[in-house]
Amino acid sequence: QVQLMESGGGLVQPGGSLRLSCAASGFTFTSYGMSWYRQAPGKERELVASIASIGRITNYSDSVKGRFTISRDNAKNTVYLQMNSLKPEDTAVYYCNAVWLYTSYWGQGTQVTVSS
Repeated sequence: QVQLMESGGGLVQPGGSLRLSCAASGFTFTSYGMSWYRQAPGKERELVASIASIGRITNYSDSVKGRFTISRDNAKNTVYLQMNSLKPEDTAVYYCNAVWLYTSYWGQGTQVTVSS
């Protein structure tokens, strides 16, 4: 059974940091590219960051570049999103995504709220 289990969300003040984790099981993690998406209320889901299955090539949206860092630990089947200098506009539900060819899996999401 495929599972992507996000954790680490919560309430943080502007300028603060959070680290999201996504623990994967039920598929060959090392074959899949991993990404974080987010969806704010009333907005479409958007890609935040991605990391390739091999070579560790990363990609970021312009809105988070320089503040967020995606990484993966293939030994633990886990992908991370380190979020620094958080802004109120980063408030959203953050989703983990795994993709390989035409196969895509999603986690259930974790809420991140940036507010004073």
